[in-house]
Amino acid sequence: MPVDTPHGDGLLPVYANLPIDKPEPSVKRVFIVMHGTLRNADVYFASGRRIVERAGDLGKDVMVVAPQFLTQSDARAFSLSEDTLAWTQEGWKGGEAARQPGPISSFAALDALLAHFANRALYPSLSAVVMMGHSAGAQLLQRYAVAGREGEKLARDGISVRYIVANPSSYLYFDDERPNGEVTAGGACPAATEWKYGLKSAPPYVVSQDLQDLESRYVRRSVVYLLGEADTDPYTHFIDRSCAAMAQGPYRLARGLAYFDYLKKRHPSDLAHRVVEVPGVGHDNLRMFTSDCGLAVLFDKATPQSCPIFTASAPSVRAEPR
Repeated sequence: MPVDTPHGDGLLPVYANLPIDKPEPSVKRVFIVMHGTLRNADVYFASGRRIVERAGDLGKDVMVVAPQFLTQSDARAFSLSEDTLAWTQEGWKGGEAARQPGPISSFAALDALLAHFANRALYPSLSAVVMMGHSAGAQLLQRYAVAGREGEKLARDGISVRYIVANPSSYLYFDDERPNGEVTAGGACPAATEWKYGLKSAPPYVVSQDLQDLESRYVRRSVVYLLGEADTDPYTHFIDRSCAAMAQGPYRLARGLAYFDYLKKRHPSDLAHRVVEVPGVGHDNLRMFTSDCGLAVLFDKATPQSCPIFTASAPSVRAEPR
């Protein structure tokens, strides 16, 4: 799909279960599925379709879309045109500028995708967009939920936007505080407060906005941290073990719970986020989202009693893995 920005134009490849350039009056909900570090959008698109199948009647009016963030070597390997957007191997995860065809942020590409679904001529019945990411896709999505510019525009037209952040290796903090204070800025790990772990040296897409406004807007957005109760292995599945990530906790579940506590301390009265844990599931994209807990979050239904839920008024710290 085309991405047109003041910094240039490009094409973002997407997988979709319906034509993306034709009217779809029956679509009421859109799932935008972010791929992981392997840049395998086809796999995550297939997962999105499995989620819809698992949901039964709830999934009958859902459109599934999976954007593909490529590197330049990917684009060459698939003989794609030079106007296909491509980033560095890590750059797409943090909103950095593309290497081709112009310096277009991966966040701007997601803005374009959201803006597409705001088109009432194509989607007259659309009421909800759910952006979902697991692992590296959740890293991208959490930062985009902070800095992205299109969500409120859709809300003004009656389309809600929810961000489902599942088991990322790290989160974006707004100051120098970290759960493991021994390795933060000014100490053994100055990188702990650099982008994408903190706001220092953030990319142009981010610093072109008021940094204080980013946090106040973020905490009001509809964000769910979907965390695997068994995602407690500090060495598994591409986990970030840099000092900047280790400053946030030893493993993904601990990092997610610690980040939520951090936000609660900073926003005791206006935090709209919540944590939903998925019992018995570790670092597994499909099992997370097709679980009863995951489906309830994706379709905005009552969460089963078996799913631990933490809100701004409930405790969320657990010291040890179970």
